[in-house]
Amino acid sequence: MSPEARTAQQAPAPGALWTLGLFRSELLITLRRVRTLALLGVLAAVPVLIGVAIRIETGDGGSVGGGDGADGGGPAFVAQVTNNGLFLVFAALAATLPVFLPMAVGVVAGDAIAGEASAGTLRYLLVAPAGRSRLLLAKYVSTLVFCLVATLVVALSALAAGALLFPLGDVTTISGTTIPFSEGLLRAGLIVAVVTASLAGLAALGLFVSTLTGSGVTAMATTVGVLITAQILGTVPQLDAIHPYLFPHYWMSFADLLRDPVHLDDIQRNLGLQLLWTVVFGSAAWARFTSRDITS
Repeated sequence: MSPEARTAQQAPAPGALWTLGLFRSELLITLRRVRTLALLGVLAAVPVLIGVAIRIETGDGGSVGGGDGADGGGPAFVAQVTNNGLFLVFAALAATLPVFLPMAVGVVAGDAIAGEASAGTLRYLLVAPAGRSRLLLAKYVSTLVFCLVATLVVALSALAAGALLFPLGDVTTISGTTIPFSEGLLRAGLIVAVVTASLAGLAALGLFVSTLTGSGVTAMATTVGVLITAQILGTVPQLDAIHPYLFPHYWMSFADLLRDPVHLDDIQRNLGLQLLWTVVFGSAAWARFTSRDITS
């Protein structure tokens, strides 16, 4: 979209209505980009590939190996997929959360400001009456919506593939109890919400990085690089003292929603950690974006 068209699309009326219009404009632009659609397409394909692979492996009547479900990790979910296709949702989220989902978020967040600067459209947006703070908020909220959309794409693709390839029915929790399929769907929805919230800290970090450079490619690469570094640091036993402060540390806590009763301790720690990263790097992004010239 040309700078003139984007400026014209945003009505000059001040206040909440203008902010809502700015957010709507940013969200539509984000979701309509070819790069965004390609990322969502890849995310949608991952659950299908997992489901097809499991179906092929068990086509002769065999079973998929995995854990006993005590830790709620990916292998334990995969082992349950052949018995209940709903578990493909949990297995797909467990498979995409460490790498695919955060990389997609890192690309979108990293490009939020730097991409506008490199394309020459940022200076036109800053002419609008909303100001830098509202523009930054609209960028972050649209990135959070992308987090939700991306997580939903994985979950819905997995649910459709699971229903086509495997039977559906009552859900056996990782605690060994059985809950109705309707409650399993409800817990799947809660898991989608938790996974989305788990990406909030990374989104704020990516937005901050995006304010540091005028190159969208550099910002995206840096954000993904920080993600990979945090993942590596989280696997080093000698650094276990800092592990609870790394934003990916509690990402897999969503599995506790499949316990009976539900365990909330790690989920609460995860949400608190994401809030901390959001406040710290959101404030840093605001300070950088509102105080320095990044339009040149």
